[in-house]
Amino acid sequence: MELNHLQKETFRENGFVQIKGCVPQVMVNQALRAINHSVGEGMSIEQMTTFRAQSFCPELTHSRVITDLLLKTPAWEFAESLLGEDQIRPVTGGQIALRFPSLQDPPNPPTPHLDGMYTPTNGVPEGTIQNFTMLVGVLLSDLSESFAGNFTVWPGSHLLYQNYFQAHGPESLLAGMPPVELPEPLQITGKAGDVILCHYQLGHAVAANVSPFTRYAIFYRLTHINYQRSSWQEPMRDIWLHLPGMRDFKLSSLN
Repeated sequence: MELNHLQKETFRENGFVQIKGCVPQVMVNQALRAINHSVGEGMSIEQMTTFRAQSFCPELTHSRVITDLLLKTPAWEFAESLLGEDQIRPVTGGQIALRFPSLQDPPNPPTPHLDGMYTPTNGVPEGTIQNFTMLVGVLLSDLSESFAGNFTVWPGSHLLYQNYFQAHGPESLLAGMPPVELPEPLQITGKAGDVILCHYQLGHAVAANVSPFTRYAIFYRLTHINYQRSSWQEPMRDIWLHLPGMRDFKLSSLN
């Protein structure tokens, strides 16, 4: 399966595309069962900050019940339609991202970031940018309204950040997020089994969860086989460098 013309157009303009009902409910339920069993066994309060920054249920992140949500569903083929068939480095795990209800009222608005920037708890070495090619999210719970722990994006910010890094250099990200004027954020709603393909360079965040329910999602970080750590700056200046499905689409849509 491949993204159609409209979906690629959406990805080009907005930096993300949502594919509804991509993961079968039976696989969603299997993942939820494993996660809830792990949570029920207990979690260390001292590690909660690290769990939020890296992954909950770390003993499950490399299990098939988590990786199969990407590797054994159409989500993988949709990703390959952007990065190229057999052009994605092996994916061996996923981030189990839970967002528990908050009692803060009103909630703080989400603040955009790019993955791979150092924080004291996320495991990224200080003084580096650990970028990649594409973020893939799988919803494991329904999200019918905002401020329910929604994955939040700033549509089109991938293009704005590309322009900024072309002018100021990707190394400027080490000093913090680029000071560019952004569009209004979008808190993504959807149902369990929906998949979100998101360009690495799209500003994103998680909204506060003031609903009564825990938000469940899995995130995978995909890297093109031609990505080189020694030249990590290149795909930040040319955001389609490692997305041949989009490079070809851009050329054909201009003809």
